Amino acid sequence: MKIWLDDIRPVPEGYVHAHSVNEAIALIVQSEKEGEEIELIDCDHDLGDYYPDGGDGIKLLDWLFERETFYPIALHTANPVGRDNMLRLIKRHWK
Repeated sequence: MKIWLDDIRPVPEGYVHAHSVNEAIALIVQSEKEGEEIELIDCDHDLGDYYPDGGDGIKLLDWLFERETFYPIALHTANPVGRDNMLRLIKRHWK
């Protein structure tokens, strides 16, 4: 499974769309229960109206780090500060 975390951009073909962090977490947990491989999580930072449902995209990275599940991550955010913060977290913890 490839997860596309974004509030407004259209989901690319081959991805499952999560609008919020909590929606992405639910997809990950369900995928793990079913034994489905998570190939990639492609994240936006700013989740607009979906922010109340788990925060901005970096919160998903925080959650993954806390549980030590280091799935492959890609970023497509247009927010340069958010991107830098997310990259810093990835570089520090994803091996």
